[in-house]
Amino acid sequence: MAPYSCARNEFSGEASVYLDANENPMNGPYNRYPDPLQLALKKKIAKIKGVRETQIMLGNGSDEPIDLVFRIFCEPRVDNVVAIDPTYGMYQVCAEVNDIEYRKVRLNPDFSMDASRVLAAVDANTKVIWLCSPNNPSGNLLDRSQMRRVLDGFAGIVVIDEAYVDFSSESSWLSDLGKYPNLIVLQTFSKAWGLASVRCGMAFASEEIIAYYNKVKYPYNVNLLTQTFVNEHLDKETEKAEWVAQILKSRADMKQQLLGLAVVEKVCDSEANFLLVKVKDANAVYRELIARGIVVRNRHNVTLCNDCVRITVGTPAENERLIEEMSKMK
Repeated sequence: MAPYSCARNEFSGEASVYLDANENPMNGPYNRYPDPLQLALKKKIAKIKGVRETQIMLGNGSDEPIDLVFRIFCEPRVDNVVAIDPTYGMYQVCAEVNDIEYRKVRLNPDFSMDASRVLAAVDANTKVIWLCSPNNPSGNLLDRSQMRRVLDGFAGIVVIDEAYVDFSSESSWLSDLGKYPNLIVLQTFSKAWGLASVRCGMAFASEEIIAYYNKVKYPYNVNLLTQTFVNEHLDKETEKAEWVAQILKSRADMKQQLLGLAVVEKVCDSEANFLLVKVKDANAVYRELIARGIVVRNRHNVTLCNDCVRITVGTPAENERLIEEMSKMK
């Protein structure tokens, strides 16, 4: 497949006159199409993450690189993918949009993964295995040795989604990219960096896989405003680290406070910026909190999450308000 070749692909560097792309000559710099490969931003990300610029694909949130995995590696109505269950719901949504069979492998009751069961779900038409660690909605890390068994035992693509890695006690899988040419690691600016509305996600992989991404993605998938804004915020690593430290402290405080409430039965350990909380009646708790102007996520109908709500760690004031309202429930 030949990718769409735009003017900015064919010419690199600086020119004094641009008359190639049918742009309006007024209202610079917004009149110009953005860098289709986001090279300036990738250069800064590569330095921070310890990877090469050619190992990075940037997308419109993480949803774009997730969707492109299906479009690049799977044949509709022929191939399938395997994923742990429960996990982030967007994998299944993208599978259905792309008409790809989505095979779920249930986690153990404590949300741990059995690699042998994951590999047993694979057949000749399985092209991708999806792993999320720390996982959503459970918040736990998958056991690293079990994940390595999957990587060693499967010849297709293994995607490890690390959206919450900055809140985790374990290091990223980025250092393993050289060892596993079939590995894709997803990260995002939406969580620890506090840029959810800016919509910028990252996929890290071998140069070969990134080349496939660049063939299939839309040419100008990350707009100039996003590229510029994220680039500026990458200079705020110290502030970002302070945010993460505050969230981790608040997470620990919130867990202890929740455990003291009559309506709460269990709070799962978390390596993310949220807590999965088992309550006496998740539907009732969700409705009561909504009535009091507080929105949490009702996960009652999700596998292994009976009567659970997922609560994001907010500001100290927001957390205090949550505990106050839940303390009134019996």
